[in-house]
Amino acid sequence: MPRLFRSVDGVLLAVSAGSLVIGVIFARLGDGALAHALWAAGASPVLVALLVSIFRALRRREAGVDVLALLAIGFALGLGEFLTAAVISLMLASGRALEQYAKERAHREMTALLSRAPRHANRFESGEWRRVELDAVLPGDRLLIRSGELVPVDGSLIGAAQLDESMLTGESVIRQRCAGESVSSGVLNAGAGFEIVAAASAQDSMFASIVRMVRAAQRGRSPAARLADRYALVFVAVALALAAGSWFVTGNAVRALAVLVVATPCPLILAVPVAIVSGMSRCAKRGVLVKGGGALERLAQASVLFFDKTGTLTGGRVRLVAIEASAGTSPESVLRFAACLGQASVHVISEAVTIAARERHLVLSVPCQVEEQPGAGVKGEVDGHVVVIGSFAYVSSFATPASWSAAFLQRLAYEGASAVFVGVDGCMVGALQMADQIRPETPRALRLLRQEGISRLVMLTGDRRDLAETIGAMLGVTEVRAELTPSDKLAAIHAARRDGTVVMVGDGINDAPALAAADVGVAMGARGATASSEAADVVLLVDRLDRLVEGVRVARQTRRIAVQSVIAGMVLSFAAMAVAALGYLPPLPGALLQEVIDVAVIVNALRVLRIRSSATAGSLAANDAERLRTEHIELGPVIGRIRELADKLPGLPAASAVEALTGMNDLLADKLLPHEQRDDLEVYPGLARLIGGEDPMAPMSAMHSEIFRITRLLRQLTEGLPPEGPDAGSVREFQRLLYELSAIVHLHCAQEDQLFHVLGEGA
Repeated sequence: MPRLFRSVDGVLLAVSAGSLVIGVIFARLGDGALAHALWAAGASPVLVALLVSIFRALRRREAGVDVLALLAIGFALGLGEFLTAAVISLMLASGRALEQYAKERAHREMTALLSRAPRHANRFESGEWRRVELDAVLPGDRLLIRSGELVPVDGSLIGAAQLDESMLTGESVIRQRCAGESVSSGVLNAGAGFEIVAAASAQDSMFASIVRMVRAAQRGRSPAARLADRYALVFVAVALALAAGSWFVTGNAVRALAVLVVATPCPLILAVPVAIVSGMSRCAKRGVLVKGGGALERLAQASVLFFDKTGTLTGGRVRLVAIEASAGTSPESVLRFAACLGQASVHVISEAVTIAARERHLVLSVPCQVEEQPGAGVKGEVDGHVVVIGSFAYVSSFATPASWSAAFLQRLAYEGASAVFVGVDGCMVGALQMADQIRPETPRALRLLRQEGISRLVMLTGDRRDLAETIGAMLGVTEVRAELTPSDKLAAIHAARRDGTVVMVGDGINDAPALAAADVGVAMGARGATASSEAADVVLLVDRLDRLVEGVRVARQTRRIAVQSVIAGMVLSFAAMAVAALGYLPPLPGALLQEVIDVAVIVNALRVLRIRSSATAGSLAANDAERLRTEHIELGPVIGRIRELADKLPGLPAASAVEALTGMNDLLADKLLPHEQRDDLEVYPGLARLIGGEDPMAPMSAMHSEIFRITRLLRQLTEGLPPEGPDAGSVREFQRLLYELSAIVHLHCAQEDQLFHVLGEGA
């Protein structure tokens, strides 16, 4: 508490406490006059502080119960109740000091970010590393982050790195990040030194944006506090009426003083701010940055949630599906040019392109003269070539469209896929087809949001209706609004606000108008923090939708605790005022009782800091979760070959069909079956202990049994084929089994990925 006594409230507490104690000593020694003078002197600074506080409140056109404290102290001094005045002053000063201490404690997680802002960066210039000011860093610069240093700007990893992201995410574990992945400014290098390609300047990076938002959040004033002020008008009127009535009926001014004493200060203005700030702090610790108390309260009252589809419900694991290349250009060259330039962008698709190139062991160059147009594409120089990547419209403005582009665009429309077009030196040389997958945590997050009382879950998208409704059915959202323009999204949000408090979740700068229109705008993850966060009220620093569930849960519990504190404190205060008006509670004991009430409501409000944001019993070790995900990535080509063989089997010659089926059986025996057997025997028992209950992995093990049955049947049928190969009926049977196996393995891996994601992140 030493820092407390450097504040005005701390000084007032020290002065009022010192004068009260010394006055009591002199009163015991028989010098009543000096004791009275000391008690009056100790009350005077508090009286002045109250006058200043009331004057400032009036200038803001606000009201409060400070007027009751002013009247109580002044009335006590006027009646010669100097000891009572001193006790009231001490009571008020201690309440203010305790409130200040509680707020400082609650702000701890939020303010910790502000002290860690990096100041310099190590940039590669003229063949050597040079220390430069952070403001000098530009997109495309090659930077070195030594062990123990903070990443200065957002960028793309050139090599592997071990990162401590706890300051941003609230998770105190070391994360292994691979080459090509995006890395956010503000995270700590917990391993050996590594290099990144800067994707943004310092001002446009995530950490700087977060610092700005934290400062704005600390300056913000909760509407709950303003609401408390409005209630305070009623409270003040009741207290004054009760005090005046008791004086008028009995003619005893001391009773009126007693009423004023127990009404000072009001728990209403103590409990609400402490609870709200504590709730914001609790959210920040879990990677949910709430920019103000008002946003926290509105989030607690949310009943309608709108989601942008791309990058919010989907976009967690975008992957490369196919490469289209012009004549004379190899697919690897198209991918390499795109990945080189993609290093200088933190967009989710750029990250996926870079990772795909690293997985194919392509050597990437560092781009220069990078210019990015958010939502459209990136332009820069790679190995002396002018390269542009992005949407078809964006690339076409710099490069001549290819002959294959029209047919490729039509195929994308049919499949509902996205693409990165690539232009080199004024010519469109290729395109990368990307698949936008549903985030692993999305289905679980939507289920939990319904449990938290969200009645409507609405997906907004500009995609075709058939594609949007397919995804909506998979996720179980309440409504699907497809083929929307930005103005259509705004209209939908405005209309829904008539039905309740609306939350809009988005991830890009194109979502900014919708985020601003909603009652609560929520920006997703690292991209949201640097793109649409200025329009958002809440930023999820972790790129996970289920963190929104934690934010809603904390907000609702915060509001509930604040209301509990207010009701309990007000009831006790009114009861004490009634007892005082009847003459059973003198001013001095009343002051002590009110102090107990104030402390009780503040301590109750601080319970917000102990809110449990998650009910998960345990979590996988980070390296185990990463290993399991890697194994599934390695299984991807196997699953793809199952479907590929099923598609082409009818057109294969008999001998080739037998050879292909034999090879498939060998592949399944070497890759798929050992993986599933190892999961059943080694992985599932550990997961069962984490989840709890009796045999919680039984449904997953049953899918293993079905996989084993189909693979065994495939091998038996293959071994029983005649020398001339399969007939038409056998081909159909093989196709049925292959399609069935492909679907089951795909679904099973998706379920395991979701389970690993939940348990592996400590959600």
